[in-house]
Amino acid sequence: MFVATNRFRVIPAMAAEFEARWLGRESRLHELDGFIRFHLLKGPEAADHILYSSTTLWASREAFEAWTRSEQFRTAHAGAGASKPTTLGPPQFEGFQVLQEIEATRAPA
Repeated sequence: MFVATNRFRVIPAMAAEFEARWLGRESRLHELDGFIRFHLLKGPEAADHILYSSTTLWASREAFEAWTRSEQFRTAHAGAGASKPTTLGPPQFEGFQVLQEIEATRAPA
């Protein structure tokens, strides 16, 4: 498996707009072979930003790379940078090969 993340340093005054863009978008990830899961995460706040991360889980790095070359990817990123900036700079990409996975053996309480 492969985990792909983008970290965003969101300007605090723009957090609601950033979240609305993500939560209101049409995702087509489910159309791609090898896509497993997506999470949009909100992290800690600093004086100048709030940390967010978009995280996708893929069956393989090859499946992720196919997404980056797909029509769905081009459509999803078509308007990037066209509106007022909500972040301090571009997202920071991080990709990880999964070496170990441990799943719960019982339902969470």
